[in-house]
Amino acid sequence: MASWYLGKIRYQKEDEAGSLKTINEVYLVDAVSYTESEARLYKQIVTGASDFSVMSISRMRLADLFAFEEGEQWFKAKVIYFSVDEKSGKEKKIINQMLVNADGIQQALDRINESMRNFLIPYETTDIVLTPILDVFPYTAEEDEQEIPANMRPLSEVKAERAEAEAVAE
Repeated sequence: MASWYLGKIRYQKEDEAGSLKTINEVYLVDAVSYTESEARLYKQIVTGASDFSVMSISRMRLADLFAFEEGEQWFKAKVIYFSVDEKSGKEKKIINQMLVNADGIQQALDRINESMRNFLIPYETTDIVLTPILDVFPYTAEEDEQEIPANMRPLSEVKAERAEAEAVAE
């Protein structure tokens, strides 16, 4: 399950008149910790400015994220459904927050309904709110694959060479 962090960055940008303007932007990052989310923000963000700073990072609890090819804005939806507690037999209200990208509120609602059409329990979408999120960076396995610097070798090769050198020395 993904852990989402909301990162807010700030940088200075020169406008058409030549004066500096402070720009604030918000991004959503899938990471395992606050530290990793900050590192991923510095790696992913290209502002056109030479330097920017991460102003804050906060955890965002999401039950699901629905990403579509088209849709410029990100909407947060509150979805409620009821579940029956097996032990007590009482009906329990479950509230989930979901994120979807769309070009408007109606399209966001349609996309949530489309994404949840296989959901067996009846649900109700009670709130849809436009968020300031500009982009979402989900985790990809390719990020773990780091290139080995030219001056480094795998440990197995080094151990094999040492064993070979020790065998020759004896």
